[in-house]
Amino acid sequence: MFAFLQVYSIQAVLPVMMVDFAATEVQAGMIVGATVLAIAIMSPFLGMLSDAVGRKSFIVGALLFLAIPTALIAQSSSIEWVGIWRFMQGLSVPGITVVTIAYIGEEFEGRAMTELMSFYVSGCVLGGFMGRFLLGHLHELIGWRHGYYVMTAMTLLGAIWVGKMLPSSRHFVANPNFRSAIQTLGEHVTNRYVVTACLLGACVLFSLVGCFTFINLHLADKPYELGTGALANIFAVYLLGVIITPLSTTLLRRFGSARTVRVAIVVSMVGVLLTLVTPLWGVIIGLAIMSSGVFITQSATISYIAVNVKKGRSLASGLYYMGYYTGGTLGAWLGGIAYARGQWSLTVWLLLFVQVLALLIASFGMIKTTVRVK
Repeated sequence: MFAFLQVYSIQAVLPVMMVDFAATEVQAGMIVGATVLAIAIMSPFLGMLSDAVGRKSFIVGALLFLAIPTALIAQSSSIEWVGIWRFMQGLSVPGITVVTIAYIGEEFEGRAMTELMSFYVSGCVLGGFMGRFLLGHLHELIGWRHGYYVMTAMTLLGAIWVGKMLPSSRHFVANPNFRSAIQTLGEHVTNRYVVTACLLGACVLFSLVGCFTFINLHLADKPYELGTGALANIFAVYLLGVIITPLSTTLLRRFGSARTVRVAIVVSMVGVLLTLVTPLWGVIIGLAIMSSGVFITQSATISYIAVNVKKGRSLASGLYYMGYYTGGTLGAWLGGIAYARGQWSLTVWLLLFVQVLALLIASFGMIKTTVRVK
């Protein structure tokens, strides 16, 4: 939750920042994408480093580092500086996310591991909602700059809390051999399970970032003209993911990863299409359906890696997140271009195209390789 508190918080104040810095739609997309790009770049490397030095200390250290650029965003004098500090935020996030997935995979197994992966995704979803919700309302109370100081304090408190509460690793075995890590990397990039999960992850975050970044601009424009507080409230649809994601464990046990992912993608496509309706309540329902499908897909994909990959789990998770956040970066960039050229309707068709790709990947990449969770 504390990792994702900062990743997407800026989306709630994006229309305000565009006015403050006289930024274009593409620039707005790229300050969202800056954090996502850094996460994509760093995920495999921090996974390899964690395999060598440990889990808990890495997670706590990454949280402490995350507080620094969060505070510096409040001092930004231009949209470019916001982008730089957002990129710096992203450098630390894999030290929390990738390492936590490896930690769960090592400390638990079977049904317990799958359930914890679902709760991990729920925490990510909760953090994504809380960041947007808090900063949107903080802007209306004290301005977005002071709001970022509050977010900094929360991150520091998170580091202290995790340091105190997270149990130390019991089953971690250090692998400081760099040559061995490179060999494992070579095995992973030709592993069907890892490659399929990475491609699916890219499509998932492309859809999520593209949708929830530019729906803000759509709803801030006529006929809706929503303020930052109202936009922050819209992100309450994210809370459905906190409930739905743990329930996805039941779907995985009953139907397996492949079928669960295919159905979830179709559900997400229906949600995206619903956002084209005019009434605000219809747009909100569409966002709720779309995000629920995405969260189930993400939970199934992460479990797919955890169940099928036994060697170099942290590196495999790092590669997954590299693909995942590369997709998010492309979603922020291409979504900005689509919105600038054809407003929300063209953005929706771009999202649907990517979701069709995800459906094809799930249909052909996961078939006959699904391991059901007992």
